[in-house]
Amino acid sequence: MRTPPSGISATRPAAGAAPAAPVADTAMLRALRRIRVPQTQRNRELALLVFAFVVNGSAVVLVQLGAAGEVDPRFLIYLGVLTALVLALHIVLRLVARDADPFIVPIGTLLTGIGLAEIYRLDVHWHRHGWAAYSTRQLAWAGIALVGAVLLVMLLRNYRVLFRYTYIFGLLGIVLLLLPIIPGLGTEANADVWVSLGFFSFQPGELAKICLAIFFAGYLVRTRDSLTSVGTRFLGFTWPRARELGPLLVVWLVSLGIIVLQHDLGTGLLIFGMFVAMLYVATGKTSWVLMGVVLAAGGAWAASRLLPYVGSRFTNWLDAFNPDLMGGSSYQLVQGIFGMAQGGLIGTGLGQGRPWLTPVAESDYIFASLGEELGLIGLFAILCLYMVFTSRGIRIGLNGQDDFGKLLAVGVSFTIALQVFIMVGGVTRVIPLTGLTTPFLAAGGSSLVANWLIVAILLRVSDAVRSRPRVVIG
Repeated sequence: MRTPPSGISATRPAAGAAPAAPVADTAMLRALRRIRVPQTQRNRELALLVFAFVVNGSAVVLVQLGAAGEVDPRFLIYLGVLTALVLALHIVLRLVARDADPFIVPIGTLLTGIGLAEIYRLDVHWHRHGWAAYSTRQLAWAGIALVGAVLLVMLLRNYRVLFRYTYIFGLLGIVLLLLPIIPGLGTEANADVWVSLGFFSFQPGELAKICLAIFFAGYLVRTRDSLTSVGTRFLGFTWPRARELGPLLVVWLVSLGIIVLQHDLGTGLLIFGMFVAMLYVATGKTSWVLMGVVLAAGGAWAASRLLPYVGSRFTNWLDAFNPDLMGGSSYQLVQGIFGMAQGGLIGTGLGQGRPWLTPVAESDYIFASLGEELGLIGLFAILCLYMVFTSRGIRIGLNGQDDFGKLLAVGVSFTIALQVFIMVGGVTRVIPLTGLTTPFLAAGGSSLVANWLIVAILLRVSDAVRSRPRVVIG
């Protein structure tokens, strides 16, 4: 057996584990495997993608037959272009990331297609055509998002390079969050979360969550030792010392600042929840989660008492069916609930419901629109897709060989799950409604681009987890 080159040694296996192969032999075996062994992961991904393409195309045809009574080939051609971009991403993965997770891209494709079909259904009712149609813009943004994912997979050969720019990403995330409140950039809306550049508008908070996830991962890797230091034992938990509470309090105050300055309850909850989850994964201390829940609950209670915007959200949530509110502030919430009730167990069928009765049915209430036409069974299937997506992302992180990749994968995956919970919980009246988008489904270019960039990050991390040899360089 060959001796490893100077400066590189095989990792010592754990007790009971098989001894690690020398580096030279490991590299040779990897090369032979890539040449001779079929790409099992990519073949599995291709089979799942074919299933997703069939479902998406069938959904659009059913919408056209149900809402218009005829099949319009033009939109199917547009959808075919999007399908070609997904196949391009698949081919790129075969070339540069052969061991990437095979479930991430098909799930993202299926969710994006289902959302497109429902948005197109609403456009058919309102007779919107061309660029005025939300579905046309969603198709364009989906194409941009897929091109961005392809470029990120090709250019980010080693995701660990992001660790070097931890604080730059943190600064960029803060700048993105502050853009909507800069005079001349913000737009007139209920919440100051949009930035207008004249020819298009975007929501910088969606990209900020990725930058902050990279920052949190790098920061927690650097400071984990101090955060896990011995504290005070109380009520069965080890509570950190007061000086270790600084990062948690800073992020909590930043989240409250977003709620106060931008009237954006959703983004504030999302950022704080993401940080608490990554903090728990980095330290393994349940006390951080308990303190995070207490701070979040206390901040929400104070905001509901001091901020009229937040207070009205809580009032609509607690007393939605009050006749004095149903015709005004809680009208949207009540209409969404009635729409899902109309769908029942199996739904009215794609193109045969009346989702347009709910205001903003293509974005904030896309879940309620799908609930009316797909029924409870369809909603459960969509939630299962989200569950699989999140579980795969968390599994990628937990199987990682470095702490940065572990925290990054878990952080972005948990962000998707938390965003789904916030939106679905708001639409179904489990929690107060906030101004976020349902990932992949809702109309919104910024959200779609950000979510497909998350897909690319998870693909890169998963490829490194599966293919990287166990070596120590030194």
